[in-house]
Amino acid sequence: MLNIVLLEPEIPANTGNIGRTCVAAGACLHLIGPLGFSLSEKALKRAGMDYWKDLDVTTYIDYRDFLEKNPGAKIYMATTKAQKMYTEVNYEPDCYIMFGKESAGIPEELLVQNRENCVRIPMMEQIRSLNLGNSAAIVLYEALRQNGFAGMETAGELHYLQWSGS
Repeated sequence: MLNIVLLEPEIPANTGNIGRTCVAAGACLHLIGPLGFSLSEKALKRAGMDYWKDLDVTTYIDYRDFLEKNPGAKIYMATTKAQKMYTEVNYEPDCYIMFGKESAGIPEELLVQNRENCVRIPMMEQIRSLNLGNSAAIVLYEALRQNGFAGMETAGELHYLQWSGS
């Protein structure tokens, strides 16, 4: 199962949105503190809608706690500063994809220590960064694509009509 890791997230609506995406993708969400909000905040629940109850979410006191509880975890760090694009790595089915807090990203000390596992989403030069929820979805769905969308539905049904030829 793929894992999304948020390091010190600050905005509850982003975390709620990412939680909903994790439920849709069958991924686990890991929240590393300190968090910039309470897990009971309305904005978190509103963005996650009624999916939050179905989310596999684990919280950690800090980065050290995360590492201790996930020994040997293969961690990819998403950052605007990486040299490699997110499409240039092979995501293992049980890897962890980490995103930093909205205001500062992942600390550069961690990036330097994990240079080979840092990935970025290409964007125009004048843009500082994408929204955290969008970034998480982009990289998570690339990892899912690489793993053949294992266990996911490939086609949906219309509510009132039928696809022609069905």
